[in-house]
Amino acid sequence: MPITFEDTNDVLRHIRLTGRLDIPGIDAISQTFTQLSEHCKRGNVVDLSGVTFLVSFGIRELITNAKLIQQRGGRMVIFLGDNKAVYKTLETTGIASLIPTFIDAAQADRAALE
Repeated sequence: MPITFEDTNDVLRHIRLTGRLDIPGIDAISQTFTQLSEHCKRGNVVDLSGVTFLVSFGIRELITNAKLIQQRGGRMVIFLGDNKAVYKTLETTGIASLIPTFIDAAQADRAALE
């Protein structure tokens, strides 16, 4: 599972995950995701629009990094685009109520900076 990031400006970072967020996928991205979270920007948008599969360990990874970002004074939101499968998983598990989740990229960017 690839993880990439782009610092849009001094206060906003986009982290993009693609592929399967299962145990092998988490193993592949965990260290980088944690490093990005430890050195977070004020606003952090995690893009899951390219994630094809999400398991409970992946949800735990999202929550852990959201807490890490929050402890460092930042904010994490999730951008899903039209990824209905991942949206349904996050909604069903209640994660969407813990980490703000958006289908519109511009709304996600604004929310990350609130």
